[in-house]
Amino acid sequence: MSSVYDFDVLVLGSGPSGQKAAIAAAKLDRRVAIVERRNMIGGVCINTGTIPSKTLREAVVYLTGLSQREVYGRDYRVKDDITVADLSARTSHVIGREVEVIRSQLQRNRVRLLVGTGRFFDEHTVSVDDDGGRETKVTAEKIIVAVGTKPARPDTVDFDDRTIIDSDGIINLEHVPNSMIVVGAGVIGIEYASMFAALGTKVTVVERRDRMLEFCDLEIIESLKYHLRDLAVTFRFGETVASVERHPRGAIAMLESGKRIGADTVVFSAGRQGLGSEINLESAGLAADPRGRIEVNENYQTSVDHIYAVGDIIGFPALASTSMEQGRLAAHHACGEPARDMQKLQPIGIYTIPEISFVGRTEDELTEARIPFEVGIARYRELARGQIIGDSYGMLKLLVSPDDGKLLGVHVFGTGATELVHIGQTVMGCNGTVDYLVDAVFNYPTLAESYKVAALDAMNKTRHIHRIAT
Repeated sequence: MSSVYDFDVLVLGSGPSGQKAAIAAAKLDRRVAIVERRNMIGGVCINTGTIPSKTLREAVVYLTGLSQREVYGRDYRVKDDITVADLSARTSHVIGREVEVIRSQLQRNRVRLLVGTGRFFDEHTVSVDDDGGRETKVTAEKIIVAVGTKPARPDTVDFDDRTIIDSDGIINLEHVPNSMIVVGAGVIGIEYASMFAALGTKVTVVERRDRMLEFCDLEIIESLKYHLRDLAVTFRFGETVASVERHPRGAIAMLESGKRIGADTVVFSAGRQGLGSEINLESAGLAADPRGRIEVNENYQTSVDHIYAVGDIIGFPALASTSMEQGRLAAHHACGEPARDMQKLQPIGIYTIPEISFVGRTEDELTEARIPFEVGIARYRELARGQIIGDSYGMLKLLVSPDDGKLLGVHVFGTGATELVHIGQTVMGCNGTVDYLVDAVFNYPTLAESYKVAALDAMNKTRHIHRIAT
């Protein structure tokens, strides 16, 4: 690469995609720099999004004793009066450690960290404002944009970051509210609704659609809904919030149907807005769409071919896991190094309480495509490990092709779902069949054993139909 420029590869943003892009390029012996704002190393993922919310979830599950109540009774708690300080202690510890890990990785790989806010000056130059008024211009042959997103804030809502907040503001709450309205039943909204419900907050979820998490398996969503209702969550589906009034003792949400709901705190989870419109894209000959996102081709190149974009800024699926891989692949392409495409089979993990994870297709998708399938189910309550950990509601569902035994989808609900799903992902990725799971020996007692139980269930159903037909 040319030495005319300060760097071979310059990355804007140090979230999962930017970080992995920078390290991948450095491993290919390129001169690399990464631009990130002060106190935002690791991006939204580490500081306000994925890591804090998942850590908060762990703290909630532990301190409430929720996962142990099947064994020790419904009144069991590790701590009676859980404060925000209890929750944030674990969160800030994990964030601090993660930031250290990322700094160390960048340093070890000789990636230069430029602290400040980066904006395009021209298509090869980025102006870095160090937040103290000093501006530095740096040039690069290839630029990878990984600036991510922020919560979308409707203009009609008067956010004050105390009573009316967005999803990023959750970790800054001063106390655990007695009541909460969550506007939007997407992944983030439902994750936070389940966490606060577990803490004893009276939660009302308002969603304009008729169901939540509509890309998930319906049976699993029904199970989640049952659990959340058991924790006193109220659902208002098919309802839209017209306005929110702030009062000294909380807020009142007015619904378009005329209903009024009062709560201490209102959390808006109205999707995310890309930061493409905040980095002077036009100076580089680029433009963002109305949601602040950037369009790319299959190699993550923008319409200006030496500028790449990766992560949440390019839209769906906007997951840390896929973003990391996009960053790595974009860096390889930018450096002219071959790399295999990302696998089509990607798992989805939803960190509700209990958690959900799946890979492959749902029953609805297969039915719509007229692809026949058999269902095999294993319930945690039938597994020794399920009894040991006190999880009697968890389940694993396999969707199996009756023609060749291939796995078409794996859906898990309950403890360890986001870990367990990878066994199914591996079998599917290697074109394995249900026979492999039937013949495999799993450790006992484990939750992984659920694969064998579900596989036997599917196989027995297929055999039963075959017996009737012959």
